[in-house]
Amino acid sequence: MNMSDFKLHNEPKTMSGFKTPDHYFETFSAKVMQQLPVQEERKVISIFQRRKTWIMAVAAVLVLALMLPIYNRFSNSAELDEVTLENYITDQSNINQYDLVSLLEAEDIEKMKVDLPLEDEMIEDILSTNTNLEQIITE
Repeated sequence: MNMSDFKLHNEPKTMSGFKTPDHYFETFSAKVMQQLPVQEERKVISIFQRRKTWIMAVAAVLVLALMLPIYNRFSNSAELDEVTLENYITDQSNINQYDLVSLLEAEDIEKMKVDLPLEDEMIEDILSTNTNLEQIITE
């Protein structure tokens, strides 16, 4: 028997071992719905209410984003940081140490005092090891 001789409709058909009960598909959805647990009615939330909340949140973030540069500009204008002040003083050649000392108060000068216990042996050791004494003396 080759493929051209095979005829599907003429051969005896084998019956499946499975059979659906009578009216199974007509009553299936009703049986499933009876077995589901009863749910309470849920409160319906409008899409427009959520959209309103999102719009308010986006507006608040936008206002903050626009106000931060303005706040930073006005809040930092009165205060000077140490680096800016130091750079200004070093760049201005007409300001010397005597001008700075005259502007300081006695409390500020006391705060800048540093007590270093220097012994003669330590000073001699530094001077003997350093070959550039002229530069140290002129500083």
